[in-house]
Amino acid sequence: MKAIWNNKVIAQSDRTIVIENNHYFPPESINKEYFVKSETQSMCPWKGTASYYTINVDDQENKDAAWYYPETSELARQIKGYVAFWKGVEVVE
Repeated sequence: MKAIWNNKVIAQSDRTIVIENNHYFPPESINKEYFVKSETQSMCPWKGTASYYTINVDDQENKDAAWYYPETSELARQIKGYVAFWKGVEVVE
């Protein structure tokens, strides 16, 4: 699987985990040069508190377009640290 935004591959892995129709990419599979930590957080009742990244490619910014769970509930432990995308980031095979 590849995550693409602004014509750049920002993550690539053959070991994504699909939960609720979202592909979660292993942390080592993201191209860190495009990711800037955000202060944004949100709460999922069964996964835990999500943190966000803003994606920055070629001076274009996509605020809070990626999220991950630095700590998870017991039910979601398999995606701890894994990164998922939205806000126009295309996830393709």
